[in-house]
Amino acid sequence: MRMTGVLWMMCVSVLIHGCCCSLGLTERGCRRWTQKGNDVCCDACKTGNRLVKRCGPRPADLCKPCEQDTFTVKALTYECEGCNQCVGAQILLKACTTSTDTVCGCKEGLICGDGSCSFCVKQCGKGEEPAEGRTCRPCPDGTFNDQLHQKCKPWSTKCSNPQDRIVVKGDAFNDIKCANISEAKVINPPKRGDPEEAPIVVVIMIVMTVVLSAFITIVVILKMIQNRRKTKIPIAETPTIRTPTDDPKTLIAVECSFHEAQQEQGSSSESLNSGDSTNQLLMNGRPQ
Repeated sequence: MRMTGVLWMMCVSVLIHGCCCSLGLTERGCRRWTQKGNDVCCDACKTGNRLVKRCGPRPADLCKPCEQDTFTVKALTYECEGCNQCVGAQILLKACTTSTDTVCGCKEGLICGDGSCSFCVKQCGKGEEPAEGRTCRPCPDGTFNDQLHQKCKPWSTKCSNPQDRIVVKGDAFNDIKCANISEAKVINPPKRGDPEEAPIVVVIMIVMTVVLSAFITIVVILKMIQNRRKTKIPIAETPTIRTPTDDPKTLIAVECSFHEAQQEQGSSSESLNSGDSTNQLLMNGRPQ
């Protein structure tokens, strides 16, 4: 009969414990204590309990669970701490219990600013590091960062393998690169967003444009000169008019021309006179 009662009490205790756990309730009382006369003194409260009094006749009365929105992680304390609240850019990941504080996170693109995530900051990307004022700054020269939201680390000064040589210098995103070659040529990769690149590119483009324009101009001028030589118009020669002179040959030529003209006129006159005589004879021979 006595054994049956003990078993019944154990079943009830287990059932009550299971119900408390399923409801999220905290067991009450002292977890470890020391006997002092007729009383016991608590050395450690159960998880989520605070100390009510140090010594007493019953261990269950020495500690009690923390009130709502409070918690404790200490084994022996008289007061529980208030639970944190997720505000602003924070988001709730896990609600507060009597033995654990609230777990907060940050919205996308932000990251917790400390271990307890009491505030959020902008997440720094690769090639930069967190700075004052919860901002980010590029890695200083000679350092790099290939992780998210981490401090920049200095470049390695030599290769880990003594037979290797540095083939690529480090930049803001990567450490130096080494390779096993006899004579390695160090390559300086251009830094992203290097402000010195833009002026050099502009100067090169201007020089190339000027040289190309001068070349085209010279070619056009030479072509025009060549076409002008091919299409040259000959200049007409003006006849030379000679003035009369006292040269005997010239005078003889002029006199001959004059006599020829007179002979032609004389022949014409004789023809006219002979014609008139004929007409007169015909008229005389007609009957009256």
